[in-house]
Amino acid sequence: MSSKRKNKVVALVGMPGAGKSEVSRVFEQSKFKKIRFGDITDEEVKKRGLLLNEENERSAREALRRELGMAAYAILNLSKIEDALKTSNVVIDGLYSWEEFKFLKDKFNNNLYTVVVWAPPGLRYQRLKNRAVRPLTLGQAEARDFAEIENVNKGGPIAMADCTIKNDTNLASLIEQTKQVIRSLV
Repeated sequence: MSSKRKNKVVALVGMPGAGKSEVSRVFEQSKFKKIRFGDITDEEVKKRGLLLNEENERSAREALRRELGMAAYAILNLSKIEDALKTSNVVIDGLYSWEEFKFLKDKFNNNLYTVVVWAPPGLRYQRLKNRAVRPLTLGQAEARDFAEIENVNKGGPIAMADCTIKNDTNLASLIEQTKQVIRSLV
């Protein structure tokens, strides 16, 4: 029997603008292999010959889930996750649905850790408005929140998270909290 340490899967959950991408960068700097579930959406939008924007991204996300079910993104990324686990720990940027969570929990059991990145809505909306890539208006940000909670079952993975990173102050605090989580995992 091997005493080799088994690599871990850390799934980041949270609402848009909470800071999941910033947290995933810290995990990457700590030698975790990053898999961004949203890359599937970007690829689908490009495949359709459309511009990357909120409307086209939402349409692509919903179409993939209609076709493959609510666990679509976990299913489509499973081989990437399994390949990455052969050589490193993995961080998933953007686990969304309850069904994705259950699919991954079934596959990786006690080797799956969920981390919710939390920030209050007003602060998240300001961040989304000011971001350089895919900025959102206040109306778009609110609509996306509602759609992700009501149509994507996003509340479950947030409620079941193993720990919380509170991102309501500054980047230095976010980075330090993330490093604390990483230290607790490895």
